[in-house]
This record gives sequence, C-alpha cells and structure tokens, in this order.
Amino acid sequence: MSPFLFCIVVFAGLLHASWNAIVKRGTDTLLTTLLVTGSAAVISAALLPFVPAIDPRSWPWLAASTVLQAGYYVLVARTYRVTDMSASYPVMRGLAPLLVAVVGAQWLGERLPALAWGGIGLVCLGILSMTHGVQRRHLALPLINAMVIATYTLVDATGARLSGSAPAYTLWLFLLSGLPLPVWALCTRARQLGVYARGNWGYGVVGGVGTLVSYGLALWAMTLAPVAMVSALRETSILFGVLISAWVLRERVTRRRWVAAGLIVAGAVVLRVA
Repeated sequence: MSPFLFCIVVFAGLLHASWNAIVKRGTDTLLTTLLVTGSAAVISAALLPFVPAIDPRSWPWLAASTVLQAGYYVLVARTYRVTDMSASYPVMRGLAPLLVAVVGAQWLGERLPALAWGGIGLVCLGILSMTHGVQRRHLALPLINAMVIATYTLVDATGARLSGSAPAYTLWLFLLSGLPLPVWALCTRARQLGVYARGNWGYGVVGGVGTLVSYGLALWAMTLAPVAMVSALRETSILFGVLISAWVLRERVTRRRWVAAGLIVAGAVVLRVA
C-alpha cells in the first residue's frame, strides 16, 4: 500500500473514532446519532449536484447498504447506552476486518499476500484483546454490529467499484441512509428532538462531517486497494478510540488495553509494507 493511501485510511480511522466519541458524549445517544446522520444527509444533498451520476449497476448495492447502515446507527446508539466506548468500540470494529478478509477472499476474489494476512491478524488480535473483562451481557450488541459492519463493508466495496464514482456513491448512501431515523424521530419525538437539537446541533454537524468524510475516504481507498487491507487498516480507529476514551471521555483504560493498542499499531505497520 502506498504511503499516501496508507495515511488517507489512517486519517479516516481518526475521523471515525471522533464521531463515535461525539455520540458517546451526548446526553442522549440516540438523538445525538439522529443529529449526526441527519447532518450527513443534508450535507450529501447539497453536494450531490456537483458529482457525476452513478452507474445503475450499483443501485441494488446502494439499496442494500441503506438498510444496513440505518440498522448500524441504531445499534451504535443502543450499544453506547449500556457500555463504555473503550469496551464496546473495539468489539464492534475488531471482528469486522477479519470477517471481511475471509468472506472477501471468496466474494471479491481478492488474494492477499501472507504479510497482509499477518497485519490483519495483528490488528484483529489487538482489538479483540481489548474485550478482556467485558461482561458477557454487554457483548451481544457489539457482536451483532460487527457482523453488520462486515456485511455493509463488502456491499459498499462492490457498489463503489461498480458506481464509477466512489464520492458520488458515498453521497447517495449518506443521503438515503441518513433520512429514515430523523424522519421517524420527527413523527414520534418531534418536540424532544427539537429541544435537544437546539442545544446540541454542533455535535450533529461535526459528527456528520466526520462520518461522511471518514467513510468516503475508506470507500475511495477500496477502489484502489484490497478491501480486506483497507478495512483492517481503518480499524486503527480503535487506537484513536482508546486515546479519546482516556483523555476526553475520562474513561478508565487498563494496561491490557494499552498493550492491545500496541498490537494494533504493529499490525498497521505490517499492512503499510505488505
């Protein structure tokens, strides 16, 4: 992987961890998620006139991903209600690249060198090491979300490659997937959403930009490099997530999790030279 592409994907990981921290820090995780997805949808709608039309072959993949992404946002909000970010975020993101690597080899016909498999293995090992001490009852939602993440990653990688324009595909995806939850909230919790939005709209805008740019960069990278490598490298977001958890959210991060973070960094280095 080229140095430029490597830096782009790592930056996408930083943005991803940042918008997850915004959701966790909000006083109502579901409403904060709604503000983030709604902001991303509005930004996407404003930018769509300036990008080319996507190839019709990508439409079925876009439709499937819209459903998966909406479910993902709900799961993220529910997960952060019951667990610390430093515990749940690694579980959600840790299994996904391994699933993508195994399934992607068959689905996309991508063959990875042994060194790349080693890097993916180190990243996954480091991430999953962070689950030590997490109560089993808190693992269900993150594990389900990991499967959702792996599925939409493969779906979107296919859709972006068929679309002819990864940026245009990304904008359509965030417009379509970002509308259902805010519309539902306006129909069922309009007053509560309005009050919350007045005091927290900044979180929504910053988070919306973060999630849109983060995933857009990752999808663009997947059109240039093997999906499994990009997926695993993007999960360096776990390292940023741990740092944010410790320094911003003031969560207690154990020594074991810092060691696990080191394994993730080692895996990223291996992926850089693979």
